[in-house]
Amino acid sequence: MKTIGVLTSGGDSQGMNAAVYATVRSALSRNLTVYGIHHGYQGLINGEVEQMTAKSVEGIVHRGGTVIGTARCPEMKTVEGQKKAVATLKKYGIEGLVVIGGDGSFQGAKVLSTQYGIKVIGIPGTIDNDLAYTDYTLGFDSAVAVVANNVTLLRDTMSCNDRTCVVEVMGRDCGDIAMFAALACGAEAVCVPEVGYDPEALAQLVLHNAQMGKKDNIIIVAEGIRSDGTLDKGREADKVVNDLLKRIPELNVRGTVLGHLQRSGDATVFDRRLGVEMGDLAVRCLVDGKTDRVIGIKNDAVFDEDMLFALAKKKQFNKRIYELANNLVKY
Repeated sequence: MKTIGVLTSGGDSQGMNAAVYATVRSALSRNLTVYGIHHGYQGLINGEVEQMTAKSVEGIVHRGGTVIGTARCPEMKTVEGQKKAVATLKKYGIEGLVVIGGDGSFQGAKVLSTQYGIKVIGIPGTIDNDLAYTDYTLGFDSAVAVVANNVTLLRDTMSCNDRTCVVEVMGRDCGDIAMFAALACGAEAVCVPEVGYDPEALAQLVLHNAQMGKKDNIIIVAEGIRSDGTLDKGREADKVVNDLLKRIPELNVRGTVLGHLQRSGDATVFDRRLGVEMGDLAVRCLVDGKTDRVIGIKNDAVFDEDMLFALAKKKQFNKRIYELANNLVKY
C-alpha cells in the first residue's frame, strides 16, 4: 500500500484531531502518501481532497473539532453518492481509507468495503460512547469533563438561591454522558433513555431533600428520556421542569441545555492519547494488510476487530454506574 486517505464524518468530537495527526504522521513515517478529505463523505463525493504533510497537522493534537472538517451526508446513502465517492478515491489513487466517526460513519465505511471493495479502517469518534465493541469512543471523556465543569459552575448559583437545576446533556439514545457526569459532579439524580424516568419518584426525591435541609439540586437528564422509557427528541430539560412543577408548584427550578458546548474545547489527555494510539494502529493495520477493521480500546489496550463483527454487537447498558450515580446522593 502506497497511498491512504483520512476523513472525519458526522458530529465532531474532541480527539478527532489527535487521530488525524497520528494517521498522517504514522503514514508519512512509513513513506506513504496521505490525503486528507475535507468535510467527511460529502467532501469525498465532491472531491475535496488535499495531500497532507507533517506541517498540515502540526499543533493540533489538543484541539477540539477537526481541522479537516466534517459534515452529515445523506447522499452517501444513495448508490449515486457512493459511486462518486469511489470515483474520488480512484482518482487520487487512495488504496486505503481511515474513517473517523460514529455509527453512521461506520455504516458508510461498511458499504465502501462490502459493496465496492475499498480497504477501510474505522476509528470511533463520537461523544456518545454508543458503540458496543469498545469501552470508550473518542470525545466521550472530554464531553463528560465539559458537563462536570459546567455543573460545578452551576452549583454556585443554584445553592445560593435554593434552586433546583435540570441539566440536559447529549448522548442520543445512550445515557453514558449523563451517568458518568453525574458521578463526576455529585448530581442528586440522573435520568437516561435506557431506563426512562419516574416523575413522581423524582418529585419525592426533591421533597425529601428539602425536608433534610437541602433545597438545591442538580438533576442531569439525557436526550430522549420519557416517563414511559421511550425516546422523544426535544428539550427534555423543559419536560422534566414542567413535570416537577405540576407536583411541586412552589419549587424554584430552572432548566439548562448544555448543547454543543459538550463538543467544544480542548480534548482531555485521555482523548488525546487515545486518538494518537488509534490513528497509529489504523495505519499499521493498512500497511500489514489488515483491512475492513475498526479500532477500539478494551481494558486500557487499543485493538482492532473485524468491522462487520464489531458493528453487529449490541450496546450493553451500564446498570452499575446508573445505580451508583442515583444511590450515592440520598440524604
